Amino acid sequence: MDGLRWVQLTDRERTAFLGTGGTGVLSFGTESTDPPASLPVSYGYFDDDQAFYFRLSFPEGTTKDDVIENPVSFVTHGETDDGWRSVIATGTLEELGEFPHESVEVQGMWAVDIPKVDVFDRPRDEIPFHDFRLDPERLTGRKSVTE
Repeated sequence: MDGLRWVQLTDRERTAFLGTGGTGVLSFGTESTDPPASLPVSYGYFDDDQAFYFRLSFPEGTTKDDVIENPVSFVTHGETDDGWRSVIATGTLEELGEFPHESVEVQGMWAVDIPKVDVFDRPRDEIPFHDFRLDPERLTGRKSVTE
């Protein structure tokens, strides 16, 4: 097994795969004896600053408040016409409510397309949402080997 390497996505392939948004899993670090807190989420991606954007719900009784400031990993994957792809980003979320509207962070949120997936038993306008940005400390992508 000497010399075994993963086949990495090029920057162009990664950008094409991510598009301006999609779905994936956001995992929050927890205590070492607990598993990560993982949530299926919709995301937006802005290639100009290579950042991910999330609109996270905070319904009553959510445990997100306990982990929102912890380090995160975000994973998205899927089949394309060119084969299987995955991207992993790690870092810490920044809440966009803390930034001015003219900031790069907020401007990026307006440039993405976060899919709206309805998973709630009541109208979305009754659920509080907060906008977050992940400026990855590490960003990697892999692809399947083509024959």
